[in-house]
Order: sequence, then C-alpha cells, then structure tokens
Amino acid sequence: MAVEQINAEGGLLGRNLTIVAEDDNQETTPDITELTNALTRLIIVDKADYVIAGAASGGNANNALVYQDICCSQKKILFTLGTPLVDLTQRVLDNYDKYKYYFRAGVSPNETALDMAYVQSLAALKSATGFSKIGYLLQDTTAKREGTAPYFDSELPKLGFEIVYHNLFAPATIDFTSYFVQAEAAKAQILFAFLPNAPKSATLVNEWYERQSPMVLCGDISGVSDPTFWNTTSGKTEFVLSKVSAVSLSYPITDKTLPAKEAFLDRWGVVMKGGGASAYDVVRFILFDAIKRAGTTETEAVIKALEKTEIDTSLARNFEFTSSHDILVDAAGMTSPSQSSILYIAAQWQNGVQVPVFPEMLRIQAGTTYKFPPWQGPWSNKLTP
Repeated sequence: MAVEQINAEGGLLGRNLTIVAEDDNQETTPDITELTNALTRLIIVDKADYVIAGAASGGNANNALVYQDICCSQKKILFTLGTPLVDLTQRVLDNYDKYKYYFRAGVSPNETALDMAYVQSLAALKSATGFSKIGYLLQDTTAKREGTAPYFDSELPKLGFEIVYHNLFAPATIDFTSYFVQAEAAKAQILFAFLPNAPKSATLVNEWYERQSPMVLCGDISGVSDPTFWNTTSGKTEFVLSKVSAVSLSYPITDKTLPAKEAFLDRWGVVMKGGGASAYDVVRFILFDAIKRAGTTETEAVIKALEKTEIDTSLARNFEFTSSHDILVDAAGMTSPSQSSILYIAAQWQNGVQVPVFPEMLRIQAGTTYKFPPWQGPWSNKLTP
C-alpha cells in the first residue's frame, strides 16, 4: 500500500518503487541455511536495494543476526521489525563501519526499554487496582531469562510489589494449566505473561477464562493485540489487558494513524496490524523521507539521512533513531504521551473492542475505565477503578 501511494504521487526522485519478496519460512521452524538462501536470493537474484525483515519467530530472535550479517556484508540497508534483540544495535556501536547498514524500525525498541515499559505499566495497574501480589510467566528466551526476569525481580519490589510466583516456559509449550495452578496457589492477584506466539495466546487466554482464574491477566501477549482475537477466542479474551500497537485502537496517536488504518482496510478489506503498520511506516515515511532529503539513492548518503530522521509515522510521534540505529525512546520512558515518540499502549478487551487503559492520557481521552472479570477474585466487592 505504501508503494502504491508513493507511486501514485509521482514516485521517489522521479522513479517508481517496486516490492520484491522471498519467504524465509518462519511460520514453521526454519534452519540457518533456509534463512540464508532466502535473503541471498532477495539481494542477488531479485536485486533488492533495501530489505525489511519481520520478527524472528520460534523463540530464536538470534535469526535476526543472520539477516544483519548478510545485509551488511552486501552493503544493503536492513530494517528489522518487532525484534528487540539488543545485540543488533550494540553491533552498530561496536563496529559502525561494518554494521551501519542496520536500523531497528519496528514497533518494539530494544529489550531494556521494553522491560522499563512493562514495569511502568504494571505500576499503573497496581495504582488502578490496589493489587500488589504479582506473578510473571515468560516464554523462555535468552532475553527474557537474562534480561526481563532479573529486571522484574529487581524493580517490582521497589514499587511495592510482592512477587509470589515466577516461571519460564519452553517455546513448544501448548498447555498452560499447571502454570495457572501454581500461580493461583501462590495467591497471585496479577499474572503478567509474555507470549509472542498468536495461536498459543488463544490457548493461554482460553485457560484463564474457562477456569475463571482469580487473577488479573495482563502482559505482552501477541495474539491479544490482533483485531480478530475476539472471534478467535469466542469472546473469552474479554477483560484481558495487553500491549497493543497504535493501529489496534481507533485513536489518533499521530495525524497519520487513522488515515493509514482506514486506507489499509479500504484497500485490503482487513484490519491493519502492528507488523503491517511497521513495514508501512518504513516505506511510506521513514525511508521515503530519508531518500528525498538525501536527494539520491546512494547508500552512504541514505544512511546519513536516516540517522537524522525526525518524522511522524502511523505508530510514533517524531520518530528518531539513536546513535546505535535503535528506536529513540525518551528518557521519560514509553508511557508518557507528551514526551515519548514510541508509546507502550496497554488495551483491554471490552464488549468486543480494545479500549486503551494505559497511558492514562489515552484512557481519559477515550473515556474508558479498567474493568474486572465478573467471576470471584480479589476484586470481588471492589468498584470498577
């Protein structure tokens, strides 16, 4: 859609853009050879000038390092989406001349910024509910095991939380019953879950709903942000709170958010999702703006222009890159709409739609409130916050 819009306006530097693609088979479990062959074909055979790669799946974010090595060796500019691996941008700092071709441009910044946003959103949830006994359940990846879990253990108690349960589960896990049993036995009032797999997200949510678990379910649960998740779970996602992208909501995070969302729905007949919005932003705004300012498609000039990016996108206000080619997050973090270009937005499913709950400014603008499930729990006899 981004290419169609650009070409309809006369192209870029007098030339039309063309999309070429290869499948790295990440919907299954690709091996390194498969990843390498797909990206090499894209560059050598399809003659791609710029590369966009989606999130690495299967619990192996290190696949993104393979993309980075190949593109940088070929001196092709690479944008990754939804892969918060710190090593990607650390490489730019450690060896700029080799890795300057890489930019993180998806909806997620690095893992450190995300962990801070998780904690900030949980602090807001504690304030709204009065609950302080928390459990966390994370898919077992290096980043979550060595980054998020220690950060939670360090920072949550400082905010008055008592961590009564914590666990990591293997990426292949398909049954979450035992984890709910353990968390409930520990008297957790809030269960924060990180689950990057959409189909398994439905399994997690269905288990929570069907057992009428006496815990608030929240977190970064991939499928929950999908506009079709209500139907996927037959409404069992009601009251689940999770991180979502700006295009999941009907609120103008920037003046480009709703036009992009509406144009996508009109063009394709389906609702735009976060990954699609990230890719759209790269082509329609970030790369387009950089090449136009550079006045050339010469790689070095485009890199220098990208490093000076300051532009609104459908997902971010005044999008900028850091010196490591990461997404800039303001010192205030990702939960202050007035100060942060990339927002950590948490929305709750209510009556079939996702309504913003955090940051507070969005909740007030939308006129929404956080709601508790209708079954018995620590919220029983509580008024809606």
